[in-house]
Amino acid sequence: MSAASSNVVENLNDHQPEPALADRPLYRILVRDLDVAWSIGVFDHEYERVQIVRINLDLQATEMLDPNADDYEQVVCYADIAERIRVLAAEGHIKLVETLAHKVALLCLEDERVRSATVRIEKPEALKNAHTVGVEISRDRAWLEANGA
Repeated sequence: MSAASSNVVENLNDHQPEPALADRPLYRILVRDLDVAWSIGVFDHEYERVQIVRINLDLQATEMLDPNADDYEQVVCYADIAERIRVLAAEGHIKLVETLAHKVALLCLEDERVRSATVRIEKPEALKNAHTVGVEISRDRAWLEANGA
């Protein structure tokens, strides 16, 4: 191989396309016990006052291209997700924790780097003699595509 050909091959290797998001390694983003005041429930008294909803998230997200870059712009920001959840709470009453879990999962999956979201919604004040009650759901990209969400 000539020197010129060798340089072309080296230059091609230097400019490989970035791997597709779906092909990159994953990491987990955890949010534990995020308490948000929410108007939620089906009973009359639940329409009259907000109550604490406890949210737990376990997100699988595409790892940044260069983990050594220490670049905030390359990661999914848990603070941004928490703020978007608070904005959702301000949008009005939701009857079911199942509906809320679904909405939060969709909110998390709006970031294309998030590959899957497990969302647990708990209402600590819902039942006397119970520490908490709630639901947990999981959604992923395949579910979004299959359900047109």
